[in-house]
Amino acid sequence: MEEEFRALLRRVRAELVSPAEFAAYERLLELAVDGGSAPGPPAAERADRLAGVLVAGEQPLWAREIAAFALGVQGDRRAFETLVLLLNYREPVRCATAAHALGRLRDPRTARAAAALATNPLRTAYALHPVRLLTELRAPESVPALLSTLERLLAAPDHCWPVARACVEGLGVLGDDRATHVLLAARAHERLRPVADEALARVHGV
Repeated sequence: MEEEFRALLRRVRAELVSPAEFAAYERLLELAVDGGSAPGPPAAERADRLAGVLVAGEQPLWAREIAAFALGVQGDRRAFETLVLLLNYREPVRCATAAHALGRLRDPRTARAAAALATNPLRTAYALHPVRLLTELRAPESVPALLSTLERLLAAPDHCWPVARACVEGLGVLGDDRATHVLLAARAHERLRPVADEALARVHGV
């Protein structure tokens, strides 16, 4: 079990309050965690049952999150819609968990979804993890989305520094010279100047 999944399970367990919730959590855990040689449903059946959690009515958010993460890291594209919803969620910890699973899922729709979230001016406060995911994916949508987002943030009264910084860092990692002009503009902001200098050096191979 990878550390990100352990952290997710610890967080969810801390949210549970009733015996019924703990029982439901344990049942879900049997499906989500590979039991190795221990007896249990075959992998395909467990995946189908996890996918059922994503579409069943009246499921708590934590159950959908566990099921989507477990399926996502296995490359099961039935998790895509739920993970994208979580990537846009108001709690950063859930956004981070979804971004990790989407990075492992490698669904071709992921970059378009992340770009739409990153460039949405009404969702800037939730754009940090979509921006980081775009950097990780290195998709054709990545550089244009980061450029658009950073240009908007540099011109905005509230620059949303964490997201702007993530854009600068991402453009440096991606190393595309289309970013030169906006990285030079980022240097005008004291909070961004050090990371902009690093990004420019990476873009130009210095």
